Amino acid sequence: MRKNIKNTAVLVCICVVIGLLLSLTNAITAPIIEKNQNASANAALLEVMPDGSGFESVDIKNYTLPSTVTEVYKETANKGFVITLTTSGYASDMVIMCGVTADGKVTGAKCLSSNETLGKEKTYGDSFKDKDAAAVDAVDTIAGATKTTAAYKGAIKDALNAVIILGGGSVDIRSEEEILADNLNTALPQGEKKFQKLFLVEVIDGIDAVYIAENNSGYVCVVGEQFIGVDANGAVITEGAENPEAVTTAIAKIKASTLKDVNFNKYPAIADFVVSAQKTASGNFVIETKGAGYGIKGGNEYHPASNEYIIVKVAISKDGKIIDCMTVSQAETKGLGDACADEKFYGQFDGKTKDNYTEIDAISGATLTTDGYKQAIERAFEAVKVLKGGK
Repeated sequence: MRKNIKNTAVLVCICVVIGLLLSLTNAITAPIIEKNQNASANAALLEVMPDGSGFESVDIKNYTLPSTVTEVYKETANKGFVITLTTSGYASDMVIMCGVTADGKVTGAKCLSSNETLGKEKTYGDSFKDKDAAAVDAVDTIAGATKTTAAYKGAIKDALNAVIILGGGSVDIRSEEEILADNLNTALPQGEKKFQKLFLVEVIDGIDAVYIAENNSGYVCVVGEQFIGVDANGAVITEGAENPEAVTTAIAKIKASTLKDVNFNKYPAIADFVVSAQKTASGNFVIETKGAGYGIKGGNEYHPASNEYIIVKVAISKDGKIIDCMTVSQAETKGLGDACADEKFYGQFDGKTKDNYTEIDAISGATLTTDGYKQAIERAFEAVKVLKGGK
């Protein structure tokens, strides 16, 4: 019994001694480890802000910053901030670190990690050094990586905006989509924030775009930077709207427009490439055609061709001018050719004729897609010519 007690006492003493030794070791090594960790972290921060003398973490919960911002470090000598951001380009979770001076200039930027295809984003940050917000968009695009480029530039802009906010200033950090949604809802609150852009089949002078509320409560006409609400009966409800008569006339014209299907199968010259054809009572045509882009002509540089055409819907006036254009479907390369489904691309064809429809900005790194889209537009003009009795 005494022997067991003695053994237990010895074990307890050994444990106490070991515990004391571990505590002493931790007391000695913890500051060293922390110092090394801080030095490693500072080394990463110094890559994008080489003139920094030290950094301290900022609690971002105290600020309303762009959603891409995940971490903020303030340079201890008030030279600026280092911002870590997570965004999505061709793929998700592209992490970028950006240094910004207190007066809003990029000191450096680096992609910490990404799942992008081409890998060129790894050195792209060098292009932004010494740039301010006004110069970001002018930075050259990464060849063949439109979405990666856009995401990277967007992250740099977010970092620049974050520094303004951290400095006590204010900036609109909404996305283009959020700004559009807010403007539509302000113009027509009864639309309940749900709108669709109308595909126009009639020539509407002085109106840039028309949106319809999904609950059929009315419309919003865009005239320059002004958003004008119109109720379901066609009455303008936005106070101070410029030229409300033109808006009322436009909505009345849209509501009165009718479409009649055309049996294009009677025209063998166009039957192979026309998907559908319609004609308005006013003599305009709405044609869906297909063009052979990368999905048909492509190879295996990024992925095998999809064997799918680009389907384009085009409204052409009776005097041969494109009223509206949109992409119906496409299966082009993600992050490259699929930019043909973006209104920023297909919107370029509005107002074009058969003589100048090729005068548009091509999709960077997607020549086959661009050419296929132009082919679809050309076929739409050919179809109208045939349907009007030409050859």
